[in-house]
Amino acid sequence: MTSEEGVRLQKVLAQAGVASRRASEELIAQGRVSVDGKVVTEFGRRVDPDNAVIHVDGVRVVVRGDLVHLAFNKPKGVHTTMSDDRGRPCVGDYVRDRKDRLFHVGRLDADTEGLLLLTNDGELAHRLTHPSFVVLKTYLAEVQGPIARTLGRTLRDGVELEDGPVTVDGFKVVDSSGGRTLVEVVLHEGRNHIVRRLLAEVGHPVRKLVRTQIADVRLGNQRPGSLRALTRPEVGSLFAAVDL
Repeated sequence: MTSEEGVRLQKVLAQAGVASRRASEELIAQGRVSVDGKVVTEFGRRVDPDNAVIHVDGVRVVVRGDLVHLAFNKPKGVHTTMSDDRGRPCVGDYVRDRKDRLFHVGRLDADTEGLLLLTNDGELAHRLTHPSFVVLKTYLAEVQGPIARTLGRTLRDGVELEDGPVTVDGFKVVDSSGGRTLVEVVLHEGRNHIVRRLLAEVGHPVRKLVRTQIADVRLGNQRPGSLRALTRPEVGSLFAAVDL
């Protein structure tokens, strides 16, 4: 851009919450900031905040002020739609009063609780749900026990379902007592009811299912039905996961 166009890079970084203008200048001087794939070291560089792709220490920085990235803890019984013509509880009920036109990234069935991402960032949402990008999702499932020691190996080797094979990226037993076993399942599959169908196929029907993590975004102790804005590092981790 010319010397009269755009916004100074250090101002853009400060407005994005990366650091103060003075600290942003230090980041630039240290060669830790890149714009559109090229390292920038001059303080006078101007950028277009609506189009520039800016990274700090290799992590993408969201500089567009109109983009929204939220984590929602979907309660059981809530349908993953933004509206429901049958009047059933749905995700849209929780963001009805927001001015942003949000949509959900992927789905959770009505009986499954846990982490769901909401955004108006179409490019990020498309990549997060596209099968060519291996975005890991973590679930906690309560199943009928006990669990055979070989089950993890079986799931990693692959299980044949009616719509094709599925393999998990991670599996471990978290807790087991009195015929109840809590297991953690990590996979990048996005087929409908994939965790429930997978565990039922190996003889352990799911009693309760919660999604706890997508890429590096964790549900943590966020209460059911609540929304929170993703932190800058969390949004950056999602961009990194889908090569943005």
